[in-house]
Amino acid sequence: MRMHGTDAVAIVEIINAEERDQPLTPARLAERIGLTTGATSILLNRLEQAGHVVRTREHSDRRIVTLRSTPGIHAAAADFYEPLGRLLDAVLSEYSPADLGRIASITGRLRSTMHAYMSDVESR
Repeated sequence: MRMHGTDAVAIVEIINAEERDQPLTPARLAERIGLTTGATSILLNRLEQAGHVVRTREHSDRRIVTLRSTPGIHAAAADFYEPLGRLLDAVLSEYSPADLGRIASITGRLRSTMHAYMSDVESR
């Protein structure tokens, strides 16, 4: 069974948050992936039924739900993203190391500029 793209994005967000020691709540996941809380609840039901995530109550305020990945989540993410990785590798292999260096420099500067702009907007 193929994974829905939104499910894959949610999985990546959950994994990344855990790796930063800042696990997500369902509401925070909804914000990060641009879904309503209701749609996120349906998505989490799907991921939970597939064995990719669990909802825990580990906060002192037991009303707060924390999303945790299961060991199988990394395999699910890899299954979804590895074909894309191969396609991207094929495209990048057409460029010289110098070209790739320039591309990396440009995208790095664009990312920094966007990050600075968003930080400024959020602080207003």
